[in-house]
Amino acid sequence: MQTDKFKVLLYLKKSGRNKSGQAPIMGRITYGRTIAQFSCKLSCDPKLWNARESRLNGKSREAVATNGKLERLLLSAQSAYQTLCERGVVFTATDIKELLQGSMQSQITLLERYDQMLEEMKQKVGIEIKGTTLSSYYTTRKHLHAFIQEKFHTTDIAFSQIEEDFLDCLQRYSVGKLGHSQGHYRKMALAVKKVCRLAYREGLITRQLFAHVTIERGENKQPRALDRDSLDKLQSLTFEPYEVELETARDLFLFACYTGVAYCDMVA
Repeated sequence: MQTDKFKVLLYLKKSGRNKSGQAPIMGRITYGRTIAQFSCKLSCDPKLWNARESRLNGKSREAVATNGKLERLLLSAQSAYQTLCERGVVFTATDIKELLQGSMQSQITLLERYDQMLEEMKQKVGIEIKGTTLSSYYTTRKHLHAFIQEKFHTTDIAFSQIEEDFLDCLQRYSVGKLGHSQGHYRKMALAVKKVCRLAYREGLITRQLFAHVTIERGENKQPRALDRDSLDKLQSLTFEPYEVELETARDLFLFACYTGVAYCDMVA
């Protein structure tokens, strides 16, 4: 049985910052004279990183969540090391890394990566995406959580536990039980596919789930008509002096409603 010195160092790769300015957290395993580096699949604001403690400073939600994941990662690394020691065979830092990464792949969960995606999307609101888009992803997250609780009797599910019929079961839950439209289910399914695609690209899973699954759009809904009460409310609205453009838009809309003038003629 080997008794060489075993150590895991966590550090920030500041040269690898993404568009949001976050830098990836890396790990370095040292065992005897062998060294292996790996990605922790986590990132943070460099200003929060404490190089001495290999943790994030503060008690913010991001700091607490990330530090908790780092603690679990170190425990998994120690467990991988102990497993190899118990086998009684010669091994290197690379062997420890490979066993650790296999453990990480089996432990990463769908909603955990979904929440990371939401945090990433927050940084893009007003730049690449609208606030309403982010809100729809939060709604999808709520329904996914409820579905997982009912289907699997747990609060989350590892990627390694997701089977090919997952989306079919989700459709029966969304459309059949909750009465959602096919279009609503499609948004949920596409969000799941997006998370799986991200996890695959980051090496969290070994195969891209649902890569060849096509989600039907469903029937297009007819636009809702404005009823009389809503029209009266719109007509009675008052505007501030600085809202001249809104008032003009309202007046033009009402004029079109009462006269039947087409929009293209209004703007001509």
